[in-house]
Amino acid sequence: MASGGPGRYAWPIETSWSLPVKRLVLLVMAALLGAGGAAHAQAAPPTPPTVAAVDPAVFLAQNAKASGVKVLPSGLQYKVLHAGPAGPSPKAGDIIKVHYEGALTSGVVFDSSFKRGKAALMPLDGLVPGWMEAIAMMHVGDEWMLYLPAELGYGARGAGPIPPNSVLVFRIKLLGTLSAD
Repeated sequence: MASGGPGRYAWPIETSWSLPVKRLVLLVMAALLGAGGAAHAQAAPPTPPTVAAVDPAVFLAQNAKASGVKVLPSGLQYKVLHAGPAGPSPKAGDIIKVHYEGALTSGVVFDSSFKRGKAALMPLDGLVPGWMEAIAMMHVGDEWMLYLPAELGYGARGAGPIPPNSVLVFRIKLLGTLSAD
């Protein structure tokens, strides 16, 4: 049996037509691999269209006029999507259990426990100011939309995929609370 050297495939039969067959096999394999790569690249999901960033002041001014949106003196805007039963609200020192989704005003989602399928446990005290203010008014079972001016979110520093001075849009569902008392 002939061999093409150490580590190479050995053709079982050497004939006068072996070399052309080897070349043909290699060309066909290369073509198939190339086509598979191109097909794979074409099968990738399309990049979502980018939405032009909205001026934060314009977004908040327009959103404040939307049906059901309430505006607090701090600038926090919220809309109740679903009201849970009356009961105590979380307070400083409590641990909360929430499902949430955070997005930029462009619609780009930067984090979502809904998508992960796993609720988050977190101390109320360790959250951005807009969350601390809103969640302290919520009851277990409530689902709200929050619209946070930059100063109630990450402000001028930004965070990860969140650019500095971004208005943040959150959908939050309060699932439970563990009292610090």
